[in-house]
Amino acid sequence: MIRNHPAKSLRIELRWPAALAVIVLWVLEKGLPNRFRLLSTGLDFIIFGVALIPMLTVGLTAGSPRWLRIERFTTSIFVLAVGGITLTTLVVLVEEMLRGKGDFNALELLASGIAIWVSNVIIFSLAFWHVDRGGPEARLNRLAIPADWFFPQEGVPDAVRPNWLPTFIDYLFLSFSTATAFSPTGAIPLNARAQLMLMLQSTISLLTIAVIAARAINILGS
Repeated sequence: MIRNHPAKSLRIELRWPAALAVIVLWVLEKGLPNRFRLLSTGLDFIIFGVALIPMLTVGLTAGSPRWLRIERFTTSIFVLAVGGITLTTLVVLVEEMLRGKGDFNALELLASGIAIWVSNVIIFSLAFWHVDRGGPEARLNRLAIPADWFFPQEGVPDAVRPNWLPTFIDYLFLSFSTATAFSPTGAIPLNARAQLMLMLQSTISLLTIAVIAARAINILGS
């Protein structure tokens, strides 16, 4: 969507909030107990580095359409890869609990549950930010791409700054609200893709809280 847009007039959204979210994900992944970590040190360095380097250097390329396409591709791969790893970690952990495998320490289990839950919030915030209306540059340059979500700020234009558009923080709030309330309290999904993404995130969050966190609290209370 960006390739035919003149590079000299292309506006670029700041990347530091999204880059910071990727770094937090990295810290959470490395903080998991070794038996729940699916990535080796070298592999996680490659996966997170491949996402961070294009993201952090977009501003240095003067909005090069080619570099934006590279960043969009690496971000897509990163979200799918880390999202799949987080989901697999959750499934393995729940399976071990249900089958009575492993000697679970309550604090270790609770910390793992919190890490998975926070990772879920961050991964989906990146996904929402990445896909809605064609991505950050498509939104900022107001390309004619249908929206995936309708934000309340768009319904009250007099209460926000002129030409308001959602940024990464708005998608982070949407993701956090979905993970805590199991419903989209921050924005309204407008199509099937947005609805399915919200359903998947709510399911992961519910499973994390209902099974892992509840089991950890039960161990602490016994």
